[in-house]
Amino acid sequence: MDPFLDLIRLLRPRAALLGRGMDAAGDWGLSFPALGDLLFFWLEEGDCLLIRPGCAPLLLKKGDFVLLRTTLPFTLASSQEVEPLDSVAAVAAKREGRLKLGTGQERPISLHMGKFLFSAANEDLLTGLLPPIVQIPSRSPKLHRLHNLLSLMESEGRDPGPASEFIILRLVELALVEILRMPTSGLPEQAIDPANRGLVAGLRDPVTAKAIRAMHENVAHEWTVETLAKLSGVSRSALATRFQSLVGIGPISYLLRWRMALAKEALKTGTARVEEIAFSIGYKSASAFSTAFTKAVGCSPSRFAESSSRSE
Repeated sequence: MDPFLDLIRLLRPRAALLGRGMDAAGDWGLSFPALGDLLFFWLEEGDCLLIRPGCAPLLLKKGDFVLLRTTLPFTLASSQEVEPLDSVAAVAAKREGRLKLGTGQERPISLHMGKFLFSAANEDLLTGLLPPIVQIPSRSPKLHRLHNLLSLMESEGRDPGPASEFIILRLVELALVEILRMPTSGLPEQAIDPANRGLVAGLRDPVTAKAIRAMHENVAHEWTVETLAKLSGVSRSALATRFQSLVGIGPISYLLRWRMALAKEALKTGTARVEEIAFSIGYKSASAFSTAFTKAVGCSPSRFAESSSRSE
């Protein structure tokens, strides 16, 4: 079993465009609030600045692709001196067609923008997989696979045909998967961050990867740190330290989190009874599972299932 594929299947990432893109020239700015979303920007033409509080402005160039977690507000602009428009109001007011901003004709830019949506039950699994911002430069030689996808996006945007929006969104979704699974050495420099911990970081390490794969292959097994360490070929303390450092939590805590993720998905879809879910992820009784679930999630399995069905 492939733990990364497990993650993608649970998250079910989908791209959604924010409007139909944006054209701007002269002096312009567009501000975005801190909503905790994962946004993407692809600059089809021109250059602009990405401005965040407490950070140096980031220059985006033609062909660049940016992933940004909106843990802080930020602005896209022609310069730091421009008073920006609010993006939420601007996109809502436009509804159809492309945003058009700016006070002149010089320095024209054209970009696509949107956000990724995930299965609500397990959206929190994304936390720690990516640094706050990933900029994929348009001409980075190490990222040829990703740039093949971006080239297809550019071609589709430049010469749109039937179902162009559908095609662009699918290409963006593939780009996200490619970014998540690429080796750390292939990412741009600002993405190599000690705080970038999580499942993907654990899978890049040969020792922790063995333990993670074992837990995914048999999630119901009564794993201990000792049995996982033997499987990984290291001592118990070495695995515990290494796992904590790379994944951000200990092996058994990770196992619990993954079991709860599977349980939430099953409860949300209504594919099995509580007793069946409990046994499938390693609990010997429904009551033991219910106690563990309530402690981890904050409500009982039945309450979670009810709230999930109401939100659909």
